Amino acid sequence: MQAEPLLHDTAHFLPKDLSDAQVSRQVFGPLQQFPRPVAWRWLFGLGVALLLMYLGCAAVLLAGGIGLWGNDQPVHWGFGILNYIWWLGIGHAGTFISALLLLIERPWRHTLNRLAELMTLMAVICAALYPILHLGRPWLFYWTMPYPNEMGLWPQFKSPTAWDMFAILSYLTVSLLFLWVGAIPDFATARDRASTRMRQVFYGLLALGWRCSQRHWALWRQATRVLALLAIPLVFAVSSGYSFLLTMGTQSGWHSTLFPAYFVAGAVFSGFAMVVLLAIVVRWMLCIESLITVRHLDMLGRLLLATGWLTAYGYLADLFMPFYSGDPHEIDVLLTRLGGPHAWSFWLAILCNVGVLQALWWRQVRRHPSRLALVAVAVLLGMWAERFMLLVPPQTRDLLVSSWGDYSPTRWDWALFVGSFGMFLVPYSLFLRYLPMVSAFEVKQALHQERGDD
Repeated sequence: MQAEPLLHDTAHFLPKDLSDAQVSRQVFGPLQQFPRPVAWRWLFGLGVALLLMYLGCAAVLLAGGIGLWGNDQPVHWGFGILNYIWWLGIGHAGTFISALLLLIERPWRHTLNRLAELMTLMAVICAALYPILHLGRPWLFYWTMPYPNEMGLWPQFKSPTAWDMFAILSYLTVSLLFLWVGAIPDFATARDRASTRMRQVFYGLLALGWRCSQRHWALWRQATRVLALLAIPLVFAVSSGYSFLLTMGTQSGWHSTLFPAYFVAGAVFSGFAMVVLLAIVVRWMLCIESLITVRHLDMLGRLLLATGWLTAYGYLADLFMPFYSGDPHEIDVLLTRLGGPHAWSFWLAILCNVGVLQALWWRQVRRHPSRLALVAVAVLLGMWAERFMLLVPPQTRDLLVSSWGDYSPTRWDWALFVGSFGMFLVPYSLFLRYLPMVSAFEVKQALHQERGDD
């Protein structure tokens, strides 16, 4: 039997009898009357509770200093950089879905791009707060930016802190512009359909005076493609950049030339897992099963499986290279990862990112929302464990045996990490409630092109 191709057309993803009125009703209807208000209140309430935990931990951290964290000799980098890399990696799949699939003209992205773009923006914000909180005086974080000032001070460009600033600022700016510019036509539709003056003003400001003229459409297409061309190199530049944070260090186990590609694959892999989870949640909460269909979930499952195998190749290379090099200390660090005090992180990463992932070979798993969601959660857990495995064990085994030590995150490490999900959930749930989550005009355009309408 012939395998299903990665179809260019959208007919196999959306119902053939779907009309423009139905698309508008499903996209803009929740802005007036949310389909599942109780579920949204629970989601928003959970986000607020986690956000309050985050703010409380940040206040305690500012009062007591980063000595509250588990960082110590010899492990200088712990949860701070671990969670920074994990959150920043999650945002990459949103850029992939929005930018790359836009340039290669895959219409099935139209129902997924906005939730993925918003995920990218929120994940970058969650990541950006970690380097700021890690600074000795976080309220002076702007000193890391190269701007003219009366004291003649410039940042130290050899410092990873300056690298973080460039990576986050560029990624945050492009992600915000890509999300906003791409949604301008839908903001204009929401403005025209608004039932109150306040909503009209709110959506009108976001729409930037859009009037659906030919000139507006031409400028919009040019702007979205330029932003897409800017966003795609950022995925590789940012992921490669924070892999160099490790390769510039002296610890064994961090000097693999495969690290840039390894980190890019892992970032997109974890990002796809979050897109899968969010697509399932948004699909259920907005009751838009005819827009985000099981075929979309099936495609996301395939992409998750493909990027997972790229990550698995990185694991194999990481296991092979120390023995190939013959360096005794490299081998000792690898054996520590496999059987040391933190070996749980390596085996958890293998179990979740390689073992559990193989369930996606079955269509019954890819097309079943709850089963696919379980695989996505396992991948997110596995990718966090992978980051722990890459960062912590090499630091516990320094070149001098007398400098060997251990690492244990404190309750403040855990509380700040768990609370960071509130920073993600609160704005995401507000967007879900008050702004269109599907690109309605692009879905309609794809349906018209498929039917051959003028």
